Amino acid sequence: MAEWLSEDEMAAWVRLVAVVELLPGVLDGQLRRDARVTHFDYHVLAMLSEAPDRTLRMTELATRTNATLPRLSHVVRRLEERGLVERAPCPWDGRATNARLTDAGWAKVRATAPGHVATVREHVIDALTPEQVTQLAGIADAVLRRLDPDGKMAGLPGDAPGGDRRRAG
Repeated sequence: MAEWLSEDEMAAWVRLVAVVELLPGVLDGQLRRDARVTHFDYHVLAMLSEAPDRTLRMTELATRTNATLPRLSHVVRRLEERGLVERAPCPWDGRATNARLTDAGWAKVRATAPGHVATVREHVIDALTPEQVTQLAGIADAVLRRLDPDGKMAGLPGDAPGGDRRRAG
């Protein structure tokens, strides 16, 4: 039988659940209003913007965005229709498909990033002291080690060679 949460643990848990529920709506709302993309669309574009040659295999992009291939294919198709992404066969593996950020997609990321970063700053970063930001990173790392033991989602944009964390936010 599971050990019940203490009062302090329950208080922390309830607050974390509230953040997990509220923050996506805040981020999605700003991106839809200002850039006509969803938060997930932007995440896909940002992951491509940080990849070498702004290109990833669809399977790798699915891993980095925690998406199923059918969901990712649907989103990439919509982004293709807008000229932001293009798909092509992988040159070294004909069974695989690559997604590549187009110049228009790169321009979209660059135009969208400042508003997204401002929203993240307003609703999360500026609510914390510098010490709390460091603590938040440590707390997130500890939880992610349990949820993502292989570190597939835990990598930060900009950790890839040639990446610039400031670009995509």
